[in-house]
Amino acid sequence: MLDSELAEIVENLRVLGADVADIEVKRAERKLPASVRETLSAFANTRGGVLILGLDEATGFAATGVQEAAKVAADLASWCSTEMEPPLRPLINVHSFEGVDLVVAEIAELEAAIKPCFYRGAGITQGSYVRVGDGDRKLSSYEVQMLLTKRGQPRDDLEPVPGTSVQDLDRRLVAELLARLRVSRPYAFSELDETTALRRARVLVQDGSGELVVSLGGLLALGTYPQEHFPQLMLSFVHYPTVDGADVVSGQRFLDNVMLEGPIPVIVRDTLAALRRNMSRRAVVIGAGRQDVWEYPETALREAIVNALVHRDLSSASRGAQVQVEMYPDRLVVRNPGGLYGPVTVDQLGDEAVSSARNSMLIQVLEDVPVPGGTRTVCENRGSGIRTMVKALREARMSAPEFVDRISYFSVTFPNHTLLGDEVVAWINSLGEHGLSDSQCVALALLRDGKLLDNQTYRAAAGLDSQVARAELRDLVARELVVQHGGRRWTRYALAPALVANTRTAGLGARRADRREQLLDILGDGQLSRAELVERSGLTAPAVTRWLRLMRKEGLVEVTEESIRSPHLRYRRSRQAFMEEREGPV
Repeated sequence: MLDSELAEIVENLRVLGADVADIEVKRAERKLPASVRETLSAFANTRGGVLILGLDEATGFAATGVQEAAKVAADLASWCSTEMEPPLRPLINVHSFEGVDLVVAEIAELEAAIKPCFYRGAGITQGSYVRVGDGDRKLSSYEVQMLLTKRGQPRDDLEPVPGTSVQDLDRRLVAELLARLRVSRPYAFSELDETTALRRARVLVQDGSGELVVSLGGLLALGTYPQEHFPQLMLSFVHYPTVDGADVVSGQRFLDNVMLEGPIPVIVRDTLAALRRNMSRRAVVIGAGRQDVWEYPETALREAIVNALVHRDLSSASRGAQVQVEMYPDRLVVRNPGGLYGPVTVDQLGDEAVSSARNSMLIQVLEDVPVPGGTRTVCENRGSGIRTMVKALREARMSAPEFVDRISYFSVTFPNHTLLGDEVVAWINSLGEHGLSDSQCVALALLRDGKLLDNQTYRAAAGLDSQVARAELRDLVARELVVQHGGRRWTRYALAPALVANTRTAGLGARRADRREQLLDILGDGQLSRAELVERSGLTAPAVTRWLRLMRKEGLVEVTEESIRSPHLRYRRSRQAFMEEREGPV
C-alpha cells in the first residue's frame, strides 16, 4: 500500500466517523491486542480487508502511533503464520504518518475451499469469525459447517428419504416432467419407461439396502406432501401491521399468517396468491398516462421466492428452519436458510455468467416442472433470476433490492418505495440540470434518501457496467450535485451539502451556481491552467473541467496557441467574452 492510499483511507474514516467493513483500526501503541486474531480470521473468512495499528477510533482516528513498529510488524507476521489455521500471508508494512509509525496489514480473503480461517488456540468452532458491518462476530457451529460444505458440491438433495416410494409423488407433476424431458432431452429420456426415467433424473435413488426410494430433491419438487417427512421444509408468510412487527398498542400481532406447504411448484403458486391478497395497488406514470400496478412487481417476487426455495440449505442442521416471507408497511423480506453458495458474492449478483447452484439436482428437475395453473416452469434459466428481479423493480421505478449474505441465511429486502415518484421527479427538475441520464436520476433519488453510493451499489441500482457508472458519478461531481469522499476502492459519494439542507426544508432542489462569471473574473486578462483555476476558485477539478468545456463550446474561453502541444493547457478569455463583458453581464 502506498502512503497516499493510506492517507486516503484515514481521511475517509475521519469523514465517516467509524470503521467500515473492510477496514479495522486498533490503538496498539506497544503490543498487539488479542482481538487482532479475531480480525485476521474475520477478514480471511469474509472479503479481506486492511488492519491499521496505531490509530485511535475513540479520538476521531487520531494517529497515536506504534512504539517499536518493526517488532510489532514481526509479531503480527508470526501470529498470522503460527496461530492462524490455515496460515495467513498478509502484506505487512510500516508507514510514517503524521509524525508517527503505523503498522498496516492487507489481509486477502481465503478461497472457499479452505475456509474457515480460525485461531488455533480456540479451535475451529470457537475461533472462527466473520466480518459484519464494522465489527468481528464469532461464527456459530452451524455457520462453520456451512463454510465446510462449500469445500465441495453439496449432495443433500440426492439423499434417500426412508420409507418413500413412487407412490409419494404427485402423478400430474411426474407426467409433466417426463413429457418435457422426452422433448427437451430426447437422447437421454425419449426411450425410457417411467421408473427408469425417474432414476436417471435422480428423483428415485437407492437407499442403503438397495431399495428404490424418493430423493430429498425429488420429494420437494414432485412429492404429494413433502412435509409429512420434513415438517419445516415449507414457507411461512406473515403480514405485520407496523414497520417493527406486531402492534403493541392494539395488541394486533399480524394481519395475515399462513403456512404454505406441498411441493415447491405448489408453494410458489400459493405464496404469490397470498402476496396478491395482501398487496395494494398504486398508480405510476407510464408514457402519457397512469397505470395501476401492484405494490411490488410480481416478476420480482416470483424470482425471490423461487430462489429462496431452490437455493436454501437442505443439510440436516437446517431442516428445522423454513423459508420466510415477511411483509411490513415499508418493505418485504424473503429469507432462506443458508447463505450464498460457491464463488458467488453479493457484489456479483446479477452479473451475467455468474451462477452457482447449491442444490443442482433439485434445480435441474424444476427446470422442467411448471407452476400449477400455468405453463411457465419453476426455474427457467439458471443464473438469470437476480437480473430479472432487479430489472422488474427498475421498470417499476422502485428502489433496488437489498441483498444480505450471512453464511447461515440469505435475504432479499424489497423497499416499498417508488424511487422516482412525483415528488422526487419534481425535486430533480428543480435542480435545473439538463442532460441528466435516467440512471443519474436514480442516483440522485437514492442519495436524497440519505444513502451513500459507491460504484458497485450504483451499478446494481441502475443496471450499468463499471466504466459507465464511474463516468456518470464523476459527471454528478462535476455538476456539484454530488461530493466524493475517499478514493480508489474506498470511494463513496454523497449528496452535496447544499442539496441536503434544501431537501430537509422546502423539499425542492437548489439550482447549481453558474460558474461562468466566476471563472472569467479569475482569468481576467491573463492565462491560467486548469490547476491554477482550481486553486484560485476553490472549486473541485471535475467542476472546473466541466465549466471550461462548456465555455469553450460557447466561445467564452479558448486555449492559448502556445499551450496546445503542451500536456498542461492554459486558458484565456476569448474576444467574444470581452465583448459580452462590455455589453453587459455574461
